[in-house]
Amino acid sequence: MTYAKPPLKDAYVQILEAIDTGLYRPGDRLVESDLAERFGMSRTPIREALQRLETQALLARDGRSLIVASLDHNQLAELYVVRGELEALAARLAARHATPEEIQVLRDMLNDDAALVDDPEALSRANRRFHKQIHLASHNRFLVRQLDLVHRSMALLTASSLASEGRSRDTLLEHEAIVVAIEARDAEAAAAALRLHISRAFVTRLKLDAAKLDAAT
Repeated sequence: MTYAKPPLKDAYVQILEAIDTGLYRPGDRLVESDLAERFGMSRTPIREALQRLETQALLARDGRSLIVASLDHNQLAELYVVRGELEALAARLAARHATPEEIQVLRDMLNDDAALVDDPEALSRANRRFHKQIHLASHNRFLVRQLDLVHRSMALLTASSLASEGRSRDTLLEHEAIVVAIEARDAEAAAAALRLHISRAFVTRLKLDAAKLDAAT
């Protein structure tokens, strides 16, 4: 018996993942021919993917070249404001509409993620899965679409806030509070817990950025 091979990821997804995992960082130049060779495809889908990423402001022009975009302080603040409000709305809707099975998945994620507390990189990936599950549990496709755009922009941040000392454990406690509120069908408490979670992540991000500036001077 033969089995169909899984479909190959398209150029857009592969480049986005490369940015998200840090293979390409803000300021790095992306060259069509290099990307085509790396991902084993022609330059046409690469060119289309780059155009799409530029439209989404994930890439920027540097003369005639395309580079991975970076976020200045104001852009970072704007991103976290939008993320906090949209994530809070997702949590509010999840408390109202999540199925028992979806809530169980969130609870299982909490239990599994506790083993990752000393591995910030793995916990960062788990954190994205956790938030995505809340988005889906909101049962609002338009909100999920907007949150996907926000999280793509988060790929432009050079390091996870979970790398900060103590942040991993705090994150797990904040996730617990979010799930408890969703389980209780307390929409306002769920929204408040998630908004607080994003706010604390933003504070940590600002401290990390400040530390980088100190080290550079």
